[in-house]
Amino acid sequence: MSLPDFSTQAALFSTTGLNTELFGPTDRYRLFAQKIYPLLVASRPKLKALYCPDNGRSAVEPVLLAGVSLWQYLEGVPDREAEELLRYHAGWNFALNRNVGDKGFHPTVLVYFRKRLIEADQSGLIFRQVLEGLVEAGLVARSSKQRLDATQVFGLVSRMSWLDCVRESLRLAWQELAESAAGFGRPAWWAELRERYVESKLDYKAPAQTLEKKLQEAGQDAARLLNWVKSLSDEAIGSGKQVALLQRVFDEQFEVVGAAEQVQHRQILSSDRVQNPHEPEARYAAKGQGKQKKEHVGYKIQVAETVVEGPLSPGEPTRNFLTGMVTHPAQESDQAGAEKMAVEQEAMGLEKPPTLYVDAAYVSGEKIAEAAAEGRKLMGPAAHSPPNNQGRFTAEQFQVDVEKRQAICPAGKENTQCSRLEEQESGKVNFRFEWSTHCHGCPLRERCVGPSQKHRTLVVGGHYTALQARRVEQQSEAFGQEMKQRNAIEGTQSELVRAHGLRRARYRGLAKVRWQNYLAGAACNAKRWIRRTMWEMKQALKETTPAVDSA
Repeated sequence: MSLPDFSTQAALFSTTGLNTELFGPTDRYRLFAQKIYPLLVASRPKLKALYCPDNGRSAVEPVLLAGVSLWQYLEGVPDREAEELLRYHAGWNFALNRNVGDKGFHPTVLVYFRKRLIEADQSGLIFRQVLEGLVEAGLVARSSKQRLDATQVFGLVSRMSWLDCVRESLRLAWQELAESAAGFGRPAWWAELRERYVESKLDYKAPAQTLEKKLQEAGQDAARLLNWVKSLSDEAIGSGKQVALLQRVFDEQFEVVGAAEQVQHRQILSSDRVQNPHEPEARYAAKGQGKQKKEHVGYKIQVAETVVEGPLSPGEPTRNFLTGMVTHPAQESDQAGAEKMAVEQEAMGLEKPPTLYVDAAYVSGEKIAEAAAEGRKLMGPAAHSPPNNQGRFTAEQFQVDVEKRQAICPAGKENTQCSRLEEQESGKVNFRFEWSTHCHGCPLRERCVGPSQKHRTLVVGGHYTALQARRVEQQSEAFGQEMKQRNAIEGTQSELVRAHGLRRARYRGLAKVRWQNYLAGAACNAKRWIRRTMWEMKQALKETTPAVDSA
């Protein structure tokens, strides 16, 4: 056996000579280089605009940083490990048009790259580029059926009690003022605040009455500190980050009564209040009731996906791709999130879907009528009316025709009066139906009219007819069959959570979490595109390869 020629002149770390052996036609790194990398290159003019052209040292190529960022979410690795993989991993280098051993960069460069895109409101740039590539490839239509659903994203910090939140806000503000207001005379109680909130810890085993006193004491100390800051001649001190946050926490939790430093804790707090001063933008939200109730502090994300109907062949990957990733405060409703999704998709050049599959949280009479007026269909079940006390008849037992101002009660009696009610602030229109004379002596009165009522009244929205029609429609078998198109969004969210880290925030703040979710969506689309291409190439190869006769 003869030995091949040997040369010491070959590049030790070059991947160019390994293209055929390591990265065949259906290799995912080669397909990334063919499908995804050109899209990142096409975004270079937008990336270039984020850098100063004639000041500072030479920057690391932003196309490379965009590619590394995308691979981070494909592989689920942090900044430092991503930089190491770029140095040593042949596949990463081939996919990003590099050779193993090319000059790298410090991992913090990825931090500054993210910061540039976030500050320039370009967090969704990579997601949009991949989506545009899918549109050009004919895999996503600009007008197509879609499904939409929301899921929760846990913030990077935990929820605090009322008392903990106030005390921690006081500690942070005191430490900030110790530096920013060092040139001013300290008040007599300055050291007292340091002892209470900087040097001491709260005893959580103390009785509830003691903790309530501590909360009242913290509110008075916060008022005292904020009033002192306002008395200073330098207004810039009061605009400090932690002082401003303390002012917000104080306004949300306390109200001033009597003297300037006499405060009272509010018994009912809004869900959009500060839950933790270390991540003020993380909000509290709850979903469900009883044992099914889920609570979290963080954010909410809306995920939209195309719906391509038809069965898949055995082993065929999905034909559906993500068309939107909207991150918003956790306490906002799903309907508000759907409106933001429509704005985002319009900005990306997508049309409103002719049919949108959703769950009951997105469905209302107003939204059904709005979609119908635009020639679209909002496909989802309407929530049932909440039960009345003692099992009395709900609105669903009444036949209501808002347009004709007519309603028929369970006893078959038509309403005697209908009033139009309009809210001044929102402009929302409701209609109140009354059965003034029919309720006297009615055999169903006890099941319909409350003990304190003289007769039955019913208040419904201006689009209640559409809502009532949907409740009838959703009882049909055809509706149930069509709604199966919505179910796959649950699997998509599970994929985003398990494979791309969607459930837990990597960073603090809504803007950074929005970046994270966009990259998770871009990685999911890139992975599906590559898998789809691999399958199609293998199918084409099977068709062109002649069958071998086993005999």
